[in-house]
Amino acid sequence: DFINMEIKFQKEKEELRKLNFTNFSYFSIDLHFGTKSTIHEIKSFIDEFYSKKEINNKNWNIYYPNKSSEKVILYKDNIPKVSLYKINSYNPLKHQQILGSILSLNISPSYLGDIIKYKDEYYFYILSDLDNLIQEEFKYVGSNKITLDLVDIDYLKDYEREYETIEFIVSSSRIDNVIARLINTNRDKVIDLIKDKDVILNYQILTKNSYNLKENDIFSIRRYGKYKYMGIKNITKKDKIVVSVLKYL
Repeated sequence: DFINMEIKFQKEKEELRKLNFTNFSYFSIDLHFGTKSTIHEIKSFIDEFYSKKEINNKNWNIYYPNKSSEKVILYKDNIPKVSLYKINSYNPLKHQQILGSILSLNISPSYLGDIIKYKDEYYFYILSDLDNLIQEEFKYVGSNKITLDLVDIDYLKDYEREYETIEFIVSSSRIDNVIARLINTNRDKVIDLIKDKDVILNYQILTKNSYNLKENDIFSIRRYGKYKYMGIKNITKKDKIVVSVLKYL
């Protein structure tokens, strides 16, 4: 009667649906960060489970570190312990460099929240269980020496992210098509970027260029920036699609 589900939930979710909610009665979800769309999907799934059991679900909630949080945490009863760090550096930094440097410490993306640029300074959220590791091991971003300040968790609670909206026509929502159009190159170049692990999708290294983007997918392209896919906005007379993408500023 016990099912342990992590945030990487898709395969487990399909298996649980096959059980028709009859073979388990308790959820235990690790307190990890996940993309907002995935966490809301899990929350809906849990609500559906409780509804079928005719139980009022009051315990499961979603934790948003700030107003614009894209990585959030599903939790039960107690608010998860999260730390907010400011990165100090004499040299300019980039989001992709920071993400890569943190992940190189063998920290799972599910332990890491949003990386935010605010007033020309970078901040990041991380589960407090990793405080000792991050303070002792995170000394460099690329070749740039850094220091960290632990700041009040509510410092950025009213932060609202800024974007540039980009709309264009493509033949399909495949990620290689969209990236090729975004950075004005061909699909062969995009495939090379993917092979070189230069594309990160939903905080995981992208391995398949045939992936069809879904609304609210987040992807980063090394040296080009970070983007959020907002979906199909129109269809042309020649059956091509007009898609919208937000570029992080």
